[in-house]
Formats: sequence, structure tokens, C-alpha cells
Amino acid sequence: MSEKPLESFVGVVGKETWWSRIAALEAAAAEGRRCGRAARQRHAIELTIARLLRAPARAPNAAESEIVHLAGLLAASFRGLAAKGKAALHASLHAALSGDGALTPIFHQMRVAERHRRRGFSVSFAGLETGAAFDLAISRNGARAEIVCDVLSAEDGREVSRQAWRQLADRVDPDLHAWLAAHPGRYLLKMTLPQGLRADGGGETASPAHLQARIRTLLAGDGRAQQDETAVLRLDPLVLAGTDTSQHGLLAQLRGDFGPEAHLSVTVAGQGVFVMAARAAREDDVGTALRRRLAALSGSRLSGAAPGVLAMFLEDTDLAEWRGLRETLRLEGAARGFLAGAEARPVAAVSCATRAELVGLPVPQAAAGGEVRFANPAHPAARSPELAAAIRSAE
Repeated sequence: MSEKPLESFVGVVGKETWWSRIAALEAAAAEGRRCGRAARQRHAIELTIARLLRAPARAPNAAESEIVHLAGLLAASFRGLAAKGKAALHASLHAALSGDGALTPIFHQMRVAERHRRRGFSVSFAGLETGAAFDLAISRNGARAEIVCDVLSAEDGREVSRQAWRQLADRVDPDLHAWLAAHPGRYLLKMTLPQGLRADGGGETASPAHLQARIRTLLAGDGRAQQDETAVLRLDPLVLAGTDTSQHGLLAQLRGDFGPEAHLSVTVAGQGVFVMAARAAREDDVGTALRRRLAALSGSRLSGAAPGVLAMFLEDTDLAEWRGLRETLRLEGAARGFLAGAEARPVAAVSCATRAELVGLPVPQAAAGGEVRFANPAHPAARSPELAAAIRSAE
């Protein structure tokens, strides 16, 4: 690997492309208190690399070191590819560094490849080199397997999109500051969203613009409740049980009151506090979204000529949600439910990881062994000693 992995990585991307993208991401990170924070989280890989390049004398911390390592692996992998593979990886990088793209899928693929090399497999980037539908081909002692590396957003399983909720909260902040100036006090706006919340709305689904208008109407009137088919709004005094009235303290208390699936926002103006809390009519179901994606991948991206492994990366989730998905067995239930069905016939195993594993966070923030993995006991490869490390057990 190069002695300067970050410089090598940027060399693969192209300096002009790289720094132009960083400028756009830094501008996005400065937009809106909540949306800016979300942009910094979504593009943590890019912004971390940029920060380290600007301060080469500073030693990276443990999480940053993992990103540096993966950037170096990508640069080294690029050098080892044939011309067709280099062109494909270069195109993937440029797509990841434009529009709504992010480096996460490519770094996930590099991490999966490296983990299997450490387990003793020969690894080739079949998707890049030959145009295969799967991403990696691994082999050991004559046994082969195909690996698909895919990213699933937890938003696909949410009735209320966190992105849309952040947009709403940032939009109404100025309205709430003005209203609190004329109505000092502490308030709680509870919202039930029967059809959910999406950035673009559609059908009967609420949108941030629609809800902002509804909230303005509620605050301008004398009533304290409002209802239609898209939202039920109720404004009440905010009763605080504790003494910690900081935004962090309030959010922690409200999270305990409303539960992990509630969407919360706190606006503070002088002595005034305005809390918004929203729920969908149905529970989030990330597990069902995962199962749908696994079925789609099994049918479209595995050849069936060799055992298949679906290596999933769960995006747009926080540490608490990720831990909850593991501990409540929702993730396991979804994976095992898929593996028990006919659509899983080509699949020998499913694995799942998040940013927590990608940057090497410890247990329990991250899963033990760097991923959660579920074998398909009905697949013949589940009994293969040559493929055991890829299918049955963690590192």
C-alpha cells in the first residue's frame, strides 16, 4: 500500500474533481442546523479525508485511521485492475462524488474484499473487471463464491422520513422563533402523521412544505388542535420532569417519553422552548425493507453458478437504532425469514454492517466481529469447510 494513502486516493479520483466535490459538501454541511448535520454524517468519509489532507501533521484517531486504511486499499486496488476495471472504478467514483452520491458504497465494497482476504480467500473485483452482476468473486482451495455488496437506506423502512423531518424542522425554526418571542413559554406540538412524511409528499403523504403551512395556521389561530387526513396536530404546554433544560437534556428526556421511533425537534428562543414530536400511524419496519431488497438482489445479481453472499450496508441509521435492530432480533428475523424462502435458493449467507463497523467502533455500538451474519442452512455451501469463514462465522 502507498505510504501516503490519502494522496494516492485523491490521485485516483483527480484533484480537481475531489476538491470541487468537497467545496459542494462543505456548503451543504453549512445549510440548516439539522440538514447540515445530516450532510456531515452522510458524507463523513469525504469530509474526514479532506480534513486530514488539510492537516497532514495531525495523527488520525482510531475511526479516522479506518477511513485512511480503506482509502489506501481503494488506491491499491485501482492499481491492480486491468484497463477495463480501472475505467469502471473511475466511473463509479465520479458517480459517488456527484449529485446525491456518496463514497459509502465503494468503501463498503473495499472493506468486504479486505475482510475476505484476511480470512484466506483470493478476491477479485468481478463486477469491475468483467462486468459481472455481482461485485466480488472469492475462492479458496478450489471452492468459489459470489458476493454482492449493496447499500440499503433505513429510510426505506420508515413511514416518516428522517430527511423530510429535518427539512421540516429547519423550515419552521424561523416561524417558531418569531412565535416564541410573542408567546414566551414552553410548548409541545404533538403530530400524528397517518400517511407518513416524505420530502416530496405525493398522494396523501405529508410534505415538509405542507406541514409548515399547517403549523403556521395553527399558531396564527386561537385553537390548539388541527386535523385532516395527512396530519393530526395538538399544541400543549410542555411539562418538564427534570432540571436539565439544555437541548441535549430535553431530547434525552423526550426520547424516553416518546420512544425510539418518535421524531423530535427542539427550538429554543430566549426563555422559550418549543418541542415538536411526530409519529407515524405504523411502526418503522426496516426489517421488511431489508427482506425486500435481499429478494431483489438474489434474483438479479447472483448467477447461481456459485454460492452467493449478500453483504449489506445499512445506511441512514444511528447507533441507538442499529443496536435496537440487533437486540430486538428484527434484523435477524428479516434475514432468516428471507433465507427460509424459495427466493434465497442461490444465497448461502447474508451479512449486514453499518458505519459503526466501517470505522471500527467497539461493541455494543458496533456488532461483534465487524458485522452480523446469517447462514442459509439449506444451502449446500453451509457445510463446506472451504467456505465456512465466508458463510458461518465472524472473524
